[in-house]
Amino acid sequence: MDIIESDDALRKRLRQARHVAFVPTMGGLHAGHLALMGLARRHADCVVASIFVNRLQFGPNEDFDRYPRALESDCAALEREGVDVVFTPHEQVMYPTPQVYRVQPPPLADELEGASRPGFFHGVCTVVLKLFNIVQPQFAVFGKKDRQQLKIVRGMVQQFNLPVQIIPCETVRADDGLALSSRNRYLSPAERTEAPRLYKTLRTISDAIAAGRTDYANLEVEARAELARNGWKVDYIVVRHGLALRIPHPEGFDHPNLLIALGAATLGGTRLIDNVDVIPKDGED
Repeated sequence: MDIIESDDALRKRLRQARHVAFVPTMGGLHAGHLALMGLARRHADCVVASIFVNRLQFGPNEDFDRYPRALESDCAALEREGVDVVFTPHEQVMYPTPQVYRVQPPPLADELEGASRPGFFHGVCTVVLKLFNIVQPQFAVFGKKDRQQLKIVRGMVQQFNLPVQIIPCETVRADDGLALSSRNRYLSPAERTEAPRLYKTLRTISDAIAAGRTDYANLEVEARAELARNGWKVDYIVVRHGLALRIPHPEGFDHPNLLIALGAATLGGTRLIDNVDVIPKDGED
C-alpha cells in the first residue's frame, strides 16, 4: 500500500490504474469505513482512500481540533483491508492559498444538517470536488448514514457532469443498533448505553409508517419527546421523501417504500445522526 501526501505524486501513481474507486474519509476509521473500502474493491482494480480533516466543513464552535486523528492505526487498518493507495494531504496541499472559491450547494443544503451546521455542505462539496479533481476516480463510495450528504454529492456530480459514479453503502451498526461513527468514541459508558435510542426511535417511526400511519408530524413530535425525556437535545427528527429529501405529501400519498426517517440529536457533548428507510432496501434510493 502506498501512502502519498502530494497531489502530483498521487496523480503519477494513479497513471498505472485502469479503474479507480475512491473513498474520501476524515480518518478515525471504524468498521463502517472499512465496509466502504470493501464495496469500492468490487468496482475497480485500484482503491484509493483519503484521510483529511476538512476545516471548511466545521463551524467555529465545532470539534475540528478534537476530531479523532489516528493516522498510523488508520493506515494499518486500510492496508489490512487491501486498499492500494492512501492520500494523506496536509492542509497546505489541499488549501495552499485561502479557498475563496466555494461550491454553492442547492437549497437542500440549508435544511436538516445545514440548518444545524450553517456552511457545512459548502465545505463538504468544495473539498469533495477538489478531491475528485485530484484523484479523478471512475467510482466514489459514500455511506448512507450521512444520507443528506450522499444526496447533495450525487447532485453535484450530476450537475457538474463529473465522470464519477456515486455508489452508496449501507450503514454499518453495532449489535445494539447504534450507527458506527468516529464520534462515538466521545461517548461516556453511560451515554454509550443510551445512544442506540436514536436508532430505535427512528425505527419506531418507520415501523409505524409501514403499518399505515401517515400523520408524519405527530410521529415526529412523539419521537422528539421520547428523546428529550431521556436527556437528548434534539436538532431534528423528520420524515422525508427519499428521492430529494422533500417533505412528504400531508395526505399520505407517498408510497412508504420511498420514505425515510432522519434524525440528529446531542447526547451529553456528542452529536449523533442517523436515518432509517421505512422499507429497507439496498443501493440507490
